[in-house]
Amino acid sequence: MTQSIASPAPPDPAVRTGRPRRILRAVAVVSCGPYLALKAAWVAGSHVGIPEGSPLLDDRLTMAVVNGASMLLDSAVIVLALVLTRPWGLRAPAWLLAFPVWVATGLLAPVMAGFPAQLAVRAFGGGGASSAGREAFLDEWVFAVVYTGFIAQGLALGGLFVLYARERWGHLWRGRVRELPVSATGAAHRALAVAAAVLALLPLTLHALWACGVSSGLGEGRAAERGGEFHVLEGLFVLFLLAAVTGAVLLSFRRGRGLPVSVPLALAWVGSSAVACWGGWLSLASVGGAADLADRPTPLMNLAHAGQMLVGLLVAYHVAERSAGAARRSA
Repeated sequence: MTQSIASPAPPDPAVRTGRPRRILRAVAVVSCGPYLALKAAWVAGSHVGIPEGSPLLDDRLTMAVVNGASMLLDSAVIVLALVLTRPWGLRAPAWLLAFPVWVATGLLAPVMAGFPAQLAVRAFGGGGASSAGREAFLDEWVFAVVYTGFIAQGLALGGLFVLYARERWGHLWRGRVRELPVSATGAAHRALAVAAAVLALLPLTLHALWACGVSSGLGEGRAAERGGEFHVLEGLFVLFLLAAVTGAVLLSFRRGRGLPVSVPLALAWVGSSAVACWGGWLSLASVGGAADLADRPTPLMNLAHAGQMLVGLLVAYHVAERSAGAARRSA
């Protein structure tokens, strides 16, 4: 069955500047303040929130460069909030907007899900060794302030993007999975979904084992620091991998035929961004190597990170191709 898709009606500029969007934009901008202020203080040489003996104090130049780069990344949230709420934002090229929002989703989603879960684990005494190790890295209040800001950023930016995407591309995700055009679920898309599912087996298995308490494949330092918070993060990687692959399979093979198309799209979008961005970040962090051999990632850890990054990129490409095809058919 094919789906007839009508072109969207021209957007009303007055709607784009309505009260809900102004509130979400303000939340996104204001929530960046604490993080940017802390980073600026550290770049300037302040030790606020950094306890004596923290490894962050070992290399002043590296700390300044990393903090400066992270300031630029968080400042991008402010730029995105403006693009998503101003009339001229609708003229931005789709890829130029979708890619940074996809990256922001991938970096923020695990924090939004993981930090509250970690707090719950710690409230019941399950923080374990990982909590103690983290306290020597930064003062505890820093994590509360920064992660609370990240959660607010994620909620506000996510809300703005949903409103923007519904206005600009909402006609592409209407209907049910069973109504997807056959051309959008061809052999190439099915091959991508199968490849992503196969590649996901290794990182999925490793993260599941580590989440369940198995230490095989972990470095000595990482294994010694395991606690409830570590298991929460590993469990989240399992969930995001499953979400990415499930979304791709549902779209490619038209499974869950009664589901709204937006459901597998959301699973693929959030899952792919989370595993790709965190897999890439952890792979990049391992390139420099830790000073202590016990803290260096093992080959299996590197395989897990690289594997989940590849899975995320494959699923993201699948979603991009499907959306581009649907947009061409609706033109």
